[in-house]
Amino acid sequence: MSGVLCCGNIVFDVLVRPVSELRWNTTHWVDSIRHTMGGNGANTAFALGVLGARVRLLGWIGADPAGAFLLDKLAAAGVDLSGVRRGRAPTATTVSLVNPQGDRFLLHAPGVSLEAFADPPELDAPLLEGMTHFHLANPFAIPGLRRHGHALLRQARAAGLVTSTDTGWDQHGRWMQDLAQALAWTDLVFVNREETLGLTGSSDLCEAARIFAGYGVRMAVFKLGAEGCAVWRDGEIIRVPAFEVEVVDTTGAGDCFAGAYLAALLEGRDPATAARFANAAAALSVTQLGATEGLRGRDEIEAWMRAAPVRGGA
Repeated sequence: MSGVLCCGNIVFDVLVRPVSELRWNTTHWVDSIRHTMGGNGANTAFALGVLGARVRLLGWIGADPAGAFLLDKLAAAGVDLSGVRRGRAPTATTVSLVNPQGDRFLLHAPGVSLEAFADPPELDAPLLEGMTHFHLANPFAIPGLRRHGHALLRQARAAGLVTSTDTGWDQHGRWMQDLAQALAWTDLVFVNREETLGLTGSSDLCEAARIFAGYGVRMAVFKLGAEGCAVWRDGEIIRVPAFEVEVVDTTGAGDCFAGAYLAALLEGRDPATAARFANAAAALSVTQLGATEGLRGRDEIEAWMRAAPVRGGA
């Protein structure tokens, strides 16, 4: 049976909505404050599990109640947690302030992420058992993955796994200085518009894809938000429009997209079909507060897709 070894950060999220403005020395009443799961690695693994894929998570949490809460949530989705390590520092935590339009302002305490992957990690036989795909979720989120992410991808490729990287946002602005080595061992890269510009210096998707290919990438999937997505492979680009939904919170939509896309590929779907399915999963994810709260199972997503309107009427 095919499976995904998903590597990335695991975060305890505190979501606050709606916050229309920030005014110091005042109290602002809100409709909702929710404690939930976040982190690119955790969100992507959770999406894979909910969609019925076999998935094992490689990441770090703290020995605290937040870490225990996250493990319970991931386990309930069927995620194999044998690759999760406990560190000395608290579990990474993010406070997300969400405005009425669904945009976010994030306050992040990295906690145990500063300890994670401090030494060059080894993908040993127990971690690789049953896995056919290795996914690196936002190496920029963990300092150790900036340094060692390429080594994990190289080991996975050497073990015969297909590899993918969801680049994430580089808050330090180093971009290709830290990611170039990882791309050399990446078959499939996921990237949004802002990340594309930061990494390649180009907003033209075809030109950006050619730049990625120059580093060794074989397929690029561009996450375009309200415009849907675009898939580049073999010199051609396919655009797949988004579904019409009422946006509540965009937190984690890109992770749900990546998880759904990988789940569809594991089932043998072609890239365009996988992209449409991933667009639907991401669309549903933004209809509720929280990174994965709006996500549905595979059958529910497919039923929803059959009746859901597509942007532009396509």
